[in-house]
Amino acid sequence: MRLLIRNGTLVTFGSPCRVLEGKALLLEGSRIARIAPAGEIPGPWDREIDARGKLVLPGLVNAHMHFYSTLVRGLGKAAPSADFQQVLENLWWRLDRKLSLDDVEVSAKVILVDAIRKGTTTLVDHHASPGAVTGSLGRIAKAVKETGLRSCLCYEVSDRDGEKVAEEGLEENAAFARECASANDPQLRALFGLHAAFTLSDATLGKAARMGRDLGVGFHVHVAEAASDVAANRERYGKSSARRLIDLGILGTGSIAAHAVHCDDADKDLLAASGAWVVTNPQSNLNNAVGIADVVGLVRRGVPVGLGTDAMTVGMLEELRVGLWAQHLRQENPSCGFLELTGALFARNPEIASALWGFPVGTLSEGAAADVILVDYLPPTPLHDDTVLGHLVFGVSQAAVDTTICGGRVLMHGRRLEIGLDEEALAAESRRLATALWERF
Repeated sequence: MRLLIRNGTLVTFGSPCRVLEGKALLLEGSRIARIAPAGEIPGPWDREIDARGKLVLPGLVNAHMHFYSTLVRGLGKAAPSADFQQVLENLWWRLDRKLSLDDVEVSAKVILVDAIRKGTTTLVDHHASPGAVTGSLGRIAKAVKETGLRSCLCYEVSDRDGEKVAEEGLEENAAFARECASANDPQLRALFGLHAAFTLSDATLGKAARMGRDLGVGFHVHVAEAASDVAANRERYGKSSARRLIDLGILGTGSIAAHAVHCDDADKDLLAASGAWVVTNPQSNLNNAVGIADVVGLVRRGVPVGLGTDAMTVGMLEELRVGLWAQHLRQENPSCGFLELTGALFARNPEIASALWGFPVGTLSEGAAADVILVDYLPPTPLHDDTVLGHLVFGVSQAAVDTTICGGRVLMHGRRLEIGLDEEALAAESRRLATALWERF
């Protein structure tokens, strides 16, 4: 399929993020084939979209997500929690044990539809369902395929539910990674999922490290999200969470360390030397009262920092704004953090996605994935290369997404879904499953 997008203002993302006026975008199949004035692009094409009055952006990337948490929305049965450990014990670990495979698939489908509406086309997910481990990643993959988005999946291995469940989690990661390598489906990729160092023994981490190396995949693990994680690792193993995971071969190039809120200077240097990506999740960290990651300090030491939402939202520009305000507070300086946070979303997230998929994702450039969104926006002040980041943070973040395209397939246009999915029926099914889940909870 050849799809021409014309009359819009193109914003490329990447480093530097550029504004291109008077250019059209030609999508051929799953890639961006041409960026040039419309008159220089020969037809015919199968479809044309008029982007007048809109910005044309790459599809947004979410570098840390939990699809399985969707069905918790509105749940009021969890006991009040005084700290993060109680949040895990009173809510999330109780919830994930009760999930069925149907819950897993529907919760993913619901949030993926929301991602289409928010212009987020690539999501790196981290899944847990200890009562329904085997086949869970396949059910999420089914939802990804149906909605037309891209997702990198993994299963969260932990020792907290016993040896049998941990073994099932290891094998679920391995089976899905093998399937992804064999199929090479452009919508799906795999990482090897692990919960956090404080719920994993050296034996389990060692086995995961060997399996990941044999499979040729990186790891996706929570690191120093709360002070309690670091304290538990120092007490039991005499090391910080980051050092222990690095020493055991978990964190390195191609792996994601989510959160990194409680990393001291030595940890930051270790992470920089490891080559791992850190993904900050500011809204979740604030919601759980665990602190604010020192994104400025991490970037200063050379750590590549991306941006995730930890399931708080799929609206990446919303997450960016909160992350920026949080850095102002963390650094006690309202002039700090702007380039570090905008760089996380517009440069690092595309780099993470491109490395995971093996081709350019998250930028508007010839040869890159045909992941494109159109946003209603008439700039009230000059928009060019020097001002675009300010427009994205303070203006575009409040605008509506009109069109979402992933891999050259139009998923939404004129704010109407084009994926053949009945949203009302999906919502009704989700409510039915949520009601049963809450009763089990």
